[in-house]
Amino acid sequence: MLVKRAADIPYSEVTPKSLYLNRRKFLKQTTTAAAALASGGSLLTLLSARREALATTKLGNLAKSPFSTSEKATPYDDVTHYNNFYEFGTDKSDPAKNATNFRTSPWTVKVSGECAKPGDYSMDDLLKLAPLEERIYRHRCVEAWSIVVPWVGYSLSAVLQRAEPTPKAKFVAFESYFNSSQMPQARWAGISFPYVEGLRLDEAMHPLTLLCVGMYGETLPNQDGAPVRIVIPWKYGFKSIKSIVKIKLVKSQPPTTWNMASSVEYGFYSNVNPNVDHPRWSQAKERRLGEFLRRPTLMFNGYGDQVAHLYDGMDLKKYF
Repeated sequence: MLVKRAADIPYSEVTPKSLYLNRRKFLKQTTTAAAALASGGSLLTLLSARREALATTKLGNLAKSPFSTSEKATPYDDVTHYNNFYEFGTDKSDPAKNATNFRTSPWTVKVSGECAKPGDYSMDDLLKLAPLEERIYRHRCVEAWSIVVPWVGYSLSAVLQRAEPTPKAKFVAFESYFNSSQMPQARWAGISFPYVEGLRLDEAMHPLTLLCVGMYGETLPNQDGAPVRIVIPWKYGFKSIKSIVKIKLVKSQPPTTWNMASSVEYGFYSNVNPNVDHPRWSQAKERRLGEFLRRPTLMFNGYGDQVAHLYDGMDLKKYF
């Protein structure tokens, strides 16, 4: 059997976990390849088909990050079956059902705007740009539920520094992939697409801001933002934009999807703050997925020691 280390398999050749676990598809691929061999096909064709059928989504050589929390991770099944991803439906269970056939390869992320070195990055480019780390982050959703996830990636600053922002760059704008034929449920979401988000440049450059390519040691499931997303652990979850295709350095504060939908409910900054309630519910407490009792919400989601200085002198009730 041909064996490759996970680190040697380019992203474009990695089979999604849903396909890997589909035994019927595996048998069909193997049978087809064998038939091709019997009819005069090459051994290389057979080995290629077997590699596609057997490839795992495991990400190897992950460094442990000093940014990780020591809290127990939320079970994988909870994190992958209770999601906000309105492109695939508005119910928490919808994305896991509706994103199964979402095509994430080939994939390109365009970096542009106020920078000296714009560029287009394939997933293989991104995976080679910096060493991958496993970072166990608390993640807080605006609906007052939370999770603890072992994300995989590296600081977004690695990409931004490579682009060499000009002095005019003050903010970073992000855009998600959108295709109505792949995401027909989006027509009932009640928000505009493609989904857009933004950060101040210093927030985007902060080492906690993660360019994320995986979770639980594997590539991202479709419903959790495959193949690449942003994770910002001190902000509410909707700021951590999924399935990104554009990163643009800009002069002015960019528009963001939920702020455009309702500016009184969703501010541009959206830092986790137990002292600023959502107009329709309190943010003082949260419920961790898999737990019954609520726990107090922590300022900046518990990352205040690292990020509070970014907001010195700001009225966080005004700039919520």
